[in-house]
Amino acid sequence: MTTDRTEARPADRIARVERTTRESSIVVELNLDGSGKTDISTGVPFYDHMLTAFGQHGSFDLTVQAKGDIEIEAHHTVEDTAIVIGQALGQALGDKKGIRRFGDCFIPMDETLAHAVVDVSGRPYCVHTGEPDHMLHTIIPSVAPTASYSTVINRHVFESIALNARIALHVRVLYGRDQHHITEAEFKAVARALRAAVEYDPRVTGVPSTKGSL
Repeated sequence: MTTDRTEARPADRIARVERTTRESSIVVELNLDGSGKTDISTGVPFYDHMLTAFGQHGSFDLTVQAKGDIEIEAHHTVEDTAIVIGQALGQALGDKKGIRRFGDCFIPMDETLAHAVVDVSGRPYCVHTGEPDHMLHTIIPSVAPTASYSTVINRHVFESIALNARIALHVRVLYGRDQHHITEAEFKAVARALRAAVEYDPRVTGVPSTKGSL
């Protein structure tokens, strides 16, 4: 059993991804087997808060350095950062040998309850549902107005992570009112579901799929 476990588990599941466009310059470093250490700087304070929670509750070591055109608005920086996080996640997963593959988590935050389900399937898909209608128009303010966070982008964040990591991700809000609580519960639920899905299972020595690949 010990030998099988060693064979299934690579020494490091670490990724570093850089992406530069005319709208943003992003560097992400990710260690799936970390302890929740984070160093986040996107220029969007609320997003920094969410990504810090994502790293800590996923037990991922996560460094994000992002510079974007937030003098216009934060949308490009937020979405582009999610793209690179997804790419880093996919890269760090490697051949996926020995992982549990599936994970899910319910997260309450005061009046809010959110649920996330992950399948590290290699078939990218995202379902995001249940946010109340006011989330389409809500802005979480910042001292600098253009660095405010529009909650309508939550869907884009989770879609960008899922599609670029090549995972199936379902995120739903069962109920809630406060936009901060809803968004934070979603991020924490996704982090915990991912943590469960990418953990090693000592009973799995190869790729957890009847096809032999993910």
